[in-house]
Amino acid sequence: MDNEIIVPTEISIKDKKHSVKGKVNRVAIFARSKVIEVLAPNNEKYYLNYYKDSLIIGGKLDIVAEASFIAKVFSEGIVIDAPHPIINALIPQLSVSIPNKGKIFSQLQIHFPLQEVAFVATTIDSFFDKEELIKIIDKVYFHFRRSGNFMKSFQVVQILSDFSPTLQTAKDRLYSQEFNSYHDFYHSSNLHSILLKDPLFVEIHCFQNRSQPDERNLLDDIVSKQNALVELLLWLENVDMYQGAKSIDKYTEIALRYVTMEEWIQLVGQVNINPFRELPSSKSIIEKMLKKGNYEKAALCLLPFIEDLPSSYDAVLGTIWENTDPKFVIANLDEFMTLLQHLPHEEKTKQLEQKVFQLAVSLLEENGLKSVREKLLPIDSLLPQSEVLRKINEMVELAEDPDRMMEMGDYYAEFKQFDKAIDCFFWEMELQPQNPSPVQKISKMYQSKGMKEEAASYQKLYGQLKSNQETG
Repeated sequence: MDNEIIVPTEISIKDKKHSVKGKVNRVAIFARSKVIEVLAPNNEKYYLNYYKDSLIIGGKLDIVAEASFIAKVFSEGIVIDAPHPIINALIPQLSVSIPNKGKIFSQLQIHFPLQEVAFVATTIDSFFDKEELIKIIDKVYFHFRRSGNFMKSFQVVQILSDFSPTLQTAKDRLYSQEFNSYHDFYHSSNLHSILLKDPLFVEIHCFQNRSQPDERNLLDDIVSKQNALVELLLWLENVDMYQGAKSIDKYTEIALRYVTMEEWIQLVGQVNINPFRELPSSKSIIEKMLKKGNYEKAALCLLPFIEDLPSSYDAVLGTIWENTDPKFVIANLDEFMTLLQHLPHEEKTKQLEQKVFQLAVSLLEENGLKSVREKLLPIDSLLPQSEVLRKINEMVELAEDPDRMMEMGDYYAEFKQFDKAIDCFFWEMELQPQNPSPVQKISKMYQSKGMKEEAASYQKLYGQLKSNQETG
């Protein structure tokens, strides 16, 4: 079996004098914001809040409040669970120092416009008292109002109202007479017009309503100019909204900046696009997997599309069938039955009989005879003359006849079930204690198991019984 281990992404977090190393559990994207959830030792959870890939704040949280921004991001945003090929591309740094809370807002004013500072304040409510954040947003509001920039002050009031819907002062300002014209503009204008005046508002609105075609199209246009990775994640989130080869070509080009072609094939398959029809290089990637012996990995890529594979993949499927572990085949038997339809007829019978034997051996190790027969039943229609299936059917019948345990033991031995064969021969030995035949078979079974002393002991007993039989 393939045993490739996906190593979780580790991140080091330094908070004042305390340092911790944890594993990234998931990442959530919400417009320009991002939250990384990190699992630390003792099941502690750390959250890192980013805005435009700049770490704003972070720390350990025992509970994420239901109405907090972090909760909103993980319920309404684009969530990527680890392990995922794109996770690493979403993490700006693997070693971070949590910013000093007392200096956060002064630093924000250096790096971002004041309207964005007001919005960022609403995203860090898990680490600050809400009243403190409201005061920060209020300061931004009054700054714009005093300077006569009423459009900006109205935009900040909208941010405050969304952040604290029950705050009466925010409601009073939002619907005050001096803001009537701006209020009308936001409610009567189309999003393209508003975008020219308030791109932050439009981006957040479109992200929240990205299931709607108009908002989604505008969001795609906005994001394509800002962040190709988010553009890719939006495409993966809802591929059905995009059509045509041009779309897959475009996003393949973007994806290959962040993941390998092998990973991209798997990601495309997960969103129900047949990569083996849409991506010309898919076949060579699968062939490389096979050369490395990654048969099950290749099978997992191909099996979801087994009914719609080009005929050029028939040789690949034959290689997978020949080399895949029987337990894996059993777990995906329906798909493998379809796979067999792609094999040439003259090869199918021979290869199928060999694999059916392997499947029977594997199944008999953990299942009763009737269960084994039931699991192998789908193969009967493809290989009605199978000797393996015939023998399994006969074993089911023999199980009901205690007088034919020698035959049953022979069958078990043929299927390499040596312990079960020994049980059958023991039964016969007890019924016929002077018969050397079951003793000889027991000796052979122990020899097959590599138990030389036991094999020699029964071989010696066999010699004695055989001698008694000849002298008698």
